[in-house]
Amino acid sequence: MLIRVSALAELADQLLTADLPLIEQWEEADRHFRAWIARPNLRLTLRDYLRDLPPAEMAAMRAKSRETTTHFAWCLRDQPDEPFTFWLHEYKPQLDWRPGYADSVHNHRYHFCTTIVTGGYLHERYLAALNPTGQLISRVQLVSSTWCAAGDTGTLLASDFHRIPRARDRTMTFLLKSRSISSFSLSYDPTTRISHQHIPVESRLDDLASRI
Repeated sequence: MLIRVSALAELADQLLTADLPLIEQWEEADRHFRAWIARPNLRLTLRDYLRDLPPAEMAAMRAKSRETTTHFAWCLRDQPDEPFTFWLHEYKPQLDWRPGYADSVHNHRYHFCTTIVTGGYLHERYLAALNPTGQLISRVQLVSSTWCAAGDTGTLLASDFHRIPRARDRTMTFLLKSRSISSFSLSYDPTTRISHQHIPVESRLDDLASRI
């Protein structure tokens, strides 16, 4: 019987067989990502992947996905033995955004590569000065501001700070993410100048009983 290999499985195999130290040399992961998304009609590839998902994998995707104040983050593939995950980010209409996520100046706990599948957004990169403990942002400086459209790609390291203040309706992005590099991420509200540290809820579970 012919078994059809999913498109994302093909990309995962390419990354794994390349024997890349994905955490230390993320630029190599980015190179493979860009080559893979250059295939014709990426939208159709992702659409077929979702439509072909078996019920068990669809349930796993639903369990690992989440809603933020600015977008829905859909976990397309997360295999424990792979040093990366694949995601689809579906941005909400701008009128439905609430402050505090993509529109804040922030970094991430992981490296990632991304491409815009539909729509577009304003992407800003920043330099961030941290407080003496390195656990909050003291001030930020805008480095670049670029309108990005469908087909545009980019990569950010866990140490990079950026912001998406505006997105066109029906914007979707496809992402390749590394596993966590840091135990927390930081954000900074340019209006209030207040910084926050973000720790994933699952990392707090081991100490939950002691906090009761």
